[in-house]
Amino acid sequence: MVNINFVPDDYVQSKASSRTNLVYLVLLLVVMTALGVIFTFNRISQRACNAREKVANQRLAQIQEDIKQFEELQTKRKVMMKTALTTTELLEPIPRSVLLASLTNNLPAGVSLLKLSIIQKEPKNVNQAVPTSKYKAAQAEKTAAQDNASQEKLLETNIEIGGVASSDLQVAAYMERLGNSSLLDNVALIESKEYKVEEGTFRQFKLTAMLRKDLHLTQNDIERIRTGTDNKIRSF
Repeated sequence: MVNINFVPDDYVQSKASSRTNLVYLVLLLVVMTALGVIFTFNRISQRACNAREKVANQRLAQIQEDIKQFEELQTKRKVMMKTALTTTELLEPIPRSVLLASLTNNLPAGVSLLKLSIIQKEPKNVNQAVPTSKYKAAQAEKTAAQDNASQEKLLETNIEIGGVASSDLQVAAYMERLGNSSLLDNVALIESKEYKVEEGTFRQFKLTAMLRKDLHLTQNDIERIRTGTDNKIRSF
């Protein structure tokens, strides 16, 4: 029996084309949906990365701020230690009144003091070799930190003395007395100028000296200095 197809060929082709277009449309929707999902996932991942980066930057900034505050505290600690050490070395072992008493009691007749300056400073350090590696630099920093207190104890107390005298002999006598005292060392003459006035001439001088290191006075030593008997004992 012969099958006769009464459906026109144009209708069949149109039906097949519609099905093909529908398949293409479905595939397009699937691809667009996949792209949308991927885009959304990328945006979410990017936001998460930005949030983590922001948190990391905040933590880094906080760490840097903590390091800066720590360095400032270390600097303040060193300044406070140096100030405390200076005050302790100058005022407690050798009070200013005792030093002034020693300077005035040793004045020869005709010599007067006009100026007194007390300056403390660190001695000149020997240049150290530059570290050639991180390990040596770390070791040098550790050693410097451990020896910081002992280095601060090496402060030198320099004294500048200004005054007037009738002659250079009186200045020399004053220098000799200061050199024989138990407080001072390295007494030196810096300047001596002659000035003329109506009553005559006088010498204006300037001396420098250093306070003896590792000097600890007892109460008897302080009494001898204040009474002016320190040089008499040393001269025997």
